[in-house]
This record gives sequence, C-alpha cells and structure tokens, in this order.
Amino acid sequence: MANLVIVTDQPSDWHQYFPSEQVVSVDQYLKNSWPQKLRNVQVVNLCRNYDYMSSGYYCSLMAEARGHRVIPRVMAINDISQPFLVSSSLMKLARLEAFDSPLRCKIYFGRTPQKSLEKLARHLFELFMVPVIELELIRHNGQWQIQGIAPFPFQDLEDSEQDFFIESLAQFSNKIWRTPRQSKKSRYDLAMLVDENEKMPPSDAAALRRFTRAASRLGMSLETIGPDDQSRLGEFDGLFIRATTNISDFTYRFAKSAEKLGLVVMDDPESIMKCTNKVFLTELLQRNKVQTPKSIIIQSFNPDWKRELMAEMAFPLVLKIPDGAFSRGVVKVGSEAELEREAQLLFEKSVLILAQAFMPTEFDWRIGIMNRQPIFACKYMMSRGHWQIYQHFSSGRVSSGGFETLDLKQVPKNVLDTALKAANLIGSGLYGVDLKAIGDQVYVIEVNDNPSIDHHVEDAVLGDLLYDRIMTEFLRRIQMRGF
Repeated sequence: MANLVIVTDQPSDWHQYFPSEQVVSVDQYLKNSWPQKLRNVQVVNLCRNYDYMSSGYYCSLMAEARGHRVIPRVMAINDISQPFLVSSSLMKLARLEAFDSPLRCKIYFGRTPQKSLEKLARHLFELFMVPVIELELIRHNGQWQIQGIAPFPFQDLEDSEQDFFIESLAQFSNKIWRTPRQSKKSRYDLAMLVDENEKMPPSDAAALRRFTRAASRLGMSLETIGPDDQSRLGEFDGLFIRATTNISDFTYRFAKSAEKLGLVVMDDPESIMKCTNKVFLTELLQRNKVQTPKSIIIQSFNPDWKRELMAEMAFPLVLKIPDGAFSRGVVKVGSEAELEREAQLLFEKSVLILAQAFMPTEFDWRIGIMNRQPIFACKYMMSRGHWQIYQHFSSGRVSSGGFETLDLKQVPKNVLDTALKAANLIGSGLYGVDLKAIGDQVYVIEVNDNPSIDHHVEDAVLGDLLYDRIMTEFLRRIQMRGF
C-alpha cells in the first residue's frame, strides 16, 4: 500500500481541509533528513509554483530522484509550459455548442463540474498528470480551440470549488483517508489490464489465474482491471497489460498514464509504439542488420509504387498493414491485379504498407524474451491448408494450427541469438519474437510487445515457473525503484 504524502508550500495551506499527518511543507520534503527508508511513496505536489528551479519544481525533481511516485512529474511540468497543439479529434471530446466564447474551467485530477467537458478533462489529465489545471477555450472561425492550459494553485480555489477539489483528490488516490484493511498482507499492488470483450486475448482465463497466484506467492496482490479503470492506476505499483496492444486504443493510454505515475509497466509505451507498427519495426531491424524477409515499404502517395516494387521483388508477395495482429491485416498476392486491388484496400487504412517476400514454412518459431533473456520457446504450425498460423473467415470464425513447446536447450543457437538481437533493439520488457528458419538462415518476422501466454501452450514446459519468473521481474523492478 502506498505511503501518500501531500506536499504544499506551508502546512497552513491545508487548514480548511481534513487534518492529516500526510501533509508536509515543501521545505520539510526537500530536507536531506527526509526518511530515506520510507518505501512505496506517492507524492502529490500541490506547491503554488512549478516554474523552473522553484521549490515546486524541485519537489517533483527530488521525488523522482528518491524513487517516489509523484504528480506532476518534471516532464509533465516542462510539457504543460510549452505551446499546446490540440488535434481536432481531441476537441471532439467536448460538446460546447451551448457555451459562449471564451470558456474557462478548472480540471481537478481529471474531473470537472462541467459535464460537457468531462471526457476532455480526463484526457488532458492523462496527458499531463497535473493536479489542478486551468483550461481556456475560445471559438475561432466557428471551431473551438484551446487558448490556454496551465497549472492552477489549489491555494487560490474559491470556497465553492474546494469541496470538488478534495473529492477529486480522494477519488484519485482512494487510500488517502482510508484505514488499510487489516487482512491486507501484500507488499505491493499490481494491476493486470484485460479486455473481457476481446475475442483473441494474449492470455486465457487459466493463464490469468496463474499470474495472480504467482504474484500472491511473492507477497504481491495482482488485481484485474478493465478499460474503464484508468483513474485507478494511482492505487498500484505496477501495470501488467494482458490485452492486445495498439497505439490508438486504451492499452497505450493506460501504459502512458502508468508510466507518468511512475509505475512499473509491462509493456511500456515505447515498446508498444515500436512493436505494433511493422513499418517502423522493419526499418529498425534492417538498419541494425537483423535478417528479415526481403521487405519494401510502399507509399500511397507515390504514383510509381507498383513499378518500383515490381523492379525489386517477385510474386507471390505478402502485404501487411502496419498495426495488424494475429494475422489480421495481412494478405498474400500472386498477380499485379491482386496487388493493385489489395494494396488499395490497405491504403485506405494507412498511407504506408509493407510488402514482403513470401517465405512458406511448416511453422514459425516464437521465442519469449524478458529482460533480455529467453524464457520460453514454441513452434506455431500453420493453419491446415493455409499459409498463416491464424486463418480468419468472413463468418468471424478463426482457425489456427497446432503448436509444440520446447525446452530452450532444444532450440537452435542461431534462432535464440537472432531473437535476442531483435528483442534487445526494442528494450528490456516482455516480448515474443516470431522467426522463420530456412536451412541455416533465420529471419525475423516481427517482435510482439505482449506475447501470447496461454495455459498448456507457452507454459507447457515450465508450468507455474513461467508465471513466477514474470511476476518476479515485476517485484525486482519495483524494488529497484525503491517504491
């Protein structure tokens, strides 16, 4: 359970709220005599001024240096002071037709009393993680725009605003005034993000239960959360994502928010960004001399893309949309007519698509890697009568091939070495590297940032030890940060 510390310029700032030993002055917090052994600290920095080299700035800076989880983080302080460019999609979160321009409101830990701005408020808090934000909107040429966004000192809140502020603070970190449950024995709290509506999740229900048991064996609590629970991230010390990741959906937002809060995140937003885009991944692997199937990135805005592609490659070809998963968004073409038709369909979703040489094999290797070490190995067989592991039918049905899980000692050295080299270009998280072995040559197909881990499949050799190893890595990382 987190030790929550509220830092203000002086304790008298807090006199109108609940008395609490958790409120300290910034001078007290910055002293070298601050208890170094106090672990798992969550700091809410409510100083009046976050300007560079101010006491408020140094409060967040020192908190990060001490391994404390803090809002706002120094990066957020720097970001919110920069000119803010807002996308049209972000402004669609607000319904402002009935309001006069300009419009000013305050955002308290992602909440605002103005119902029409709730989604926008939550999104801006997720971006910056600043306790109180003052937002100004103006109408220009018939369109609403953000005119200003800046931290607002809670000390200057009017009486009518104070109740909403403290209610929002309590909701953000619901452990502030609550007495810890006597039955709670866990050292750390982890959140496991899943999507109950996902048809092909990265872990089945049996595997999720084994992750929970593994965490418990290590003295940690692993709680399942869903897409609507982003506001709860401040309760936890780590986030384990077990929903299929995508840069444009809730998984990436959760990862970014958790990272800003200082949680240990697996997988982290940078890994999600790098792995979920096949165009980026192909460029990264090729530049670092990791062998891949011959690949060319084609652009919808290049009128000569087909001629240039045909000058370099021959049919059959495989076309891939950058962010496909589980064999979706991947098509094989065997003629110019098919190429033209399928490419145009994919160009409707992305201005860049990937063309690769078709390399038929009976199976793909999948090497699971965590913290730059292999942890499991599988052979995934192609779906019967199909060229991919997964075959998607128009009815919505999906079929897949068989599998064989092997002891790592049974895996050819060049397969392991190539998988490690590829994964190490991404980071030190949990990855699944897909490879094809043809003769003595090994080719990387892709690196997955949250690989499938299903009961009786990836764990068939190690059993519960696989789940223990992953949860132990969470424990190690949390302890390294001094939470």
